Amino acid sequence: MRHHPRTGDLALAAAVLLPLVVALPRLGWPADDAGAWLAWVGRAAGILGLAMLLLAAATSIRVPGWDRPFGGLARLWRLHHALGFGAFVLLMAHALALALAAVPLGVPVAVEVLFPPLSRGPVWLGWLAWLAMLLFLAPTFGFFGRPRYQTWKRLHLLSAAALLLALAHALPLAGEAWPWWLLGLAGLAAIAWRKLFSSRARLAYRIEAVEPLARGVVELVLAPEGRRLVHEPGQFVYLAPLDEALSAGRGEEHPYTLASAPADECLRIGIKDLGDASHALQSVTPGSMVQVEGPYGDFFGRHLSRRHRLWLAGGIGITPFVGGARDLLARGAVEGQVLLIYLANRPERAYYLEELEAIAERLAGFSVVSHYYLERGALDAAFLAAHCPDVAEREIHLCGPPAMNAHLRRLLAGQGVPRSRIHSEVLDFL
Repeated sequence: MRHHPRTGDLALAAAVLLPLVVALPRLGWPADDAGAWLAWVGRAAGILGLAMLLLAAATSIRVPGWDRPFGGLARLWRLHHALGFGAFVLLMAHALALALAAVPLGVPVAVEVLFPPLSRGPVWLGWLAWLAMLLFLAPTFGFFGRPRYQTWKRLHLLSAAALLLALAHALPLAGEAWPWWLLGLAGLAAIAWRKLFSSRARLAYRIEAVEPLARGVVELVLAPEGRRLVHEPGQFVYLAPLDEALSAGRGEEHPYTLASAPADECLRIGIKDLGDASHALQSVTPGSMVQVEGPYGDFFGRHLSRRHRLWLAGGIGITPFVGGARDLLARGAVEGQVLLIYLANRPERAYYLEELEAIAERLAGFSVVSHYYLERGALDAAFLAAHCPDVAEREIHLCGPPAMNAHLRRLLAGQGVPRSRIHSEVLDFL
């Protein structure tokens, strides 16, 4: 994960602050007493919270390529979640601060600020918006445990209601309304695209083969039925299988990393049995159709061979590196050096290893080293020093289970690797 500011981050920050900046002349500066300060903070929190809610919706649009300024879709999804949770907290602070500001006038007055007569419709619309937020954010943030996919998807439809209710709450109370129209239209357009129109952008592919790699791991070979997907090494797609014989996941879209080179005619996707949908795909019917949406991600960035590289892969996290190695072979050259350290529990779980070693034999500058946990324990500094003594000077990409990624980050930091040179992309979102 890259840690320097991105153009997308700066644009989001500016958009969050825009309504507050526009409202500042009307808000003025609070008088020097606690009640006035609380009222000012409450209004500012409401403005920022609503802006974050609308931008959380806008960042859910998931148009291929639009995630690149944010460092890939996985990172954009984390920003989306942070905006949603931040909006929830700020909008609660908005209501509580306004009520506390009225406490010096008496508790009944403070209660009436929170729960006024029904004739004050905009305030009650605000409460309805907050309730809708609570319902659709609850599964995303695990308030009641990890949700089932279909439950999460249905509850997220409430986001459109929350946005409309929040706008109906804010517009009658706002001075300058144009920032809310701007952000509101962006958020509603994103929801409309995702729920109504994005399926039209999917590409049709046919499953040409299901190739077993190890127990519980297969590679799907997908042949295009029309327009081909244009992608870069290390990117991923959303795959929706249409096989009627599937025991689970039919028509559901889930993210999978591409293991094919961009020049390949067919797409190749390595899939490990990690849940109901991926388990069903282990025996998907060859010849059945799938829909593919993407590509997404920025794992390698736009400069695959800018400097010497170290690739660290574990489990099904090998797939972006397989795509990268196949791409290097297709191009026939490696600028600098690329070392892949393949971390597996034991040799029979090192899927793709034979192919990767064959690529290394044919391609100068690309090399592969295997490391088996059951033989050596976790990767350590001594192994790194023996096989990659210049680790602190390399650009490093890592992909694997969360615990492995965390261990490798600590190990690399101890070797003096700057955080800005460590890149990862974990598809741990719904």
